Amino acid sequence: MADRQNNKRCSQLAELLVRSSAPAAEALAVQAPDRAVRCLACGNRCLILPDRRGICQVRFNERGVLRVPWGYVSGLQIDPIEKKPFYHAVPGSNTLSFGMLGCNLHCSFCQNWYSSQTLRDAASSALPTPCDADTLVTDAVRHGVDALVSTYNEPLITADWAHTIFSLAKKHGLLCGFVSNGFATAEVLEYLRPVTDLFKVDLKCFNDATYRTLGCRLATVLESIRQLVDLGYWVEVVTLLIPGFNDDEAELRELAHFLATVSPHLPWHVTAFHPQYRMANQRSTSPEDLRRAWHIGRDAGLHHVYAGNLPGKVGTLEDTICAGCGTVLVERIGFQVRTNLIQNGTCPACQTVIGGYWTRRDPPAGSLKMLRP
Repeated sequence: MADRQNNKRCSQLAELLVRSSAPAAEALAVQAPDRAVRCLACGNRCLILPDRRGICQVRFNERGVLRVPWGYVSGLQIDPIEKKPFYHAVPGSNTLSFGMLGCNLHCSFCQNWYSSQTLRDAASSALPTPCDADTLVTDAVRHGVDALVSTYNEPLITADWAHTIFSLAKKHGLLCGFVSNGFATAEVLEYLRPVTDLFKVDLKCFNDATYRTLGCRLATVLESIRQLVDLGYWVEVVTLLIPGFNDDEAELRELAHFLATVSPHLPWHVTAFHPQYRMANQRSTSPEDLRRAWHIGRDAGLHHVYAGNLPGKVGTLEDTICAGCGTVLVERIGFQVRTNLIQNGTCPACQTVIGGYWTRRDPPAGSLKMLRP
């Protein structure tokens, strides 16, 4: 009985999502023989036959036309920008966060599985709420936020909709960003760049075999990080530190070394895992686990390493420190900024440039591309 109810619910939701769709952006769809279509929104590059869905389950082929999520949200709220987490983008400001449904991966530790695993896991209970781009941007301006961020589910698979929203948001001087797993294509990153400033990538581990169990390839994510920097996005990387999954010291050293070769100024967040979804019996990350990873990042040459998700339990490891003189520039506890001494993108004590967007209307004080080795 429960299975029949779940199947009926999934069928009803699938029909609802068909109605909440629009043709894909031309840059993200390539026609193929026999009315098939190649989707370029993520690293899967799905070849989707007529009346079939891509791996994400929310991009589908309707009579030879790739249709994509459009005109709804499944999550919408105002967050501190540090929650995303972006630590080098207008510290202490707020962002209007919005999300849709679906994901191109199937992580057993997903923190947002209610929305991300739609049509893949019958227990996923999130629903779409109709919304238009003008309303989203108007709400952002009315609430005085500094940024709009696509998050909660995987935003690459809803990039067409985000592009429309961000195009309107840029007219109001808002920063725009993605919170993504980084399993991208060069095409989608180039498509988004004119209207997108910030890009947070979840680098989930540094082992390709482990990545493939999640439905992804490590090399593609690493190449996306390089491309994001080359294209001029402001990039921050997050690793959810899961005991027994990705916390091997040698693996963390490889991961940190890779990031340092991209740019030593690239912020790396190591965040605490709390038992969730299909890893409900896994041990939580301890403050000691985070401290160990933080030191690994610093030893690798990264200037800005942050420990997160355990506010007040990791001492000063949430703070932004000047790489030149060691001055504490931004002091934080959790999502709260207590002090911010950065002036015109520099340390007031020694004038070292601190990369990031320190005001929303100015270009980054130092882009990662400029600050590459």
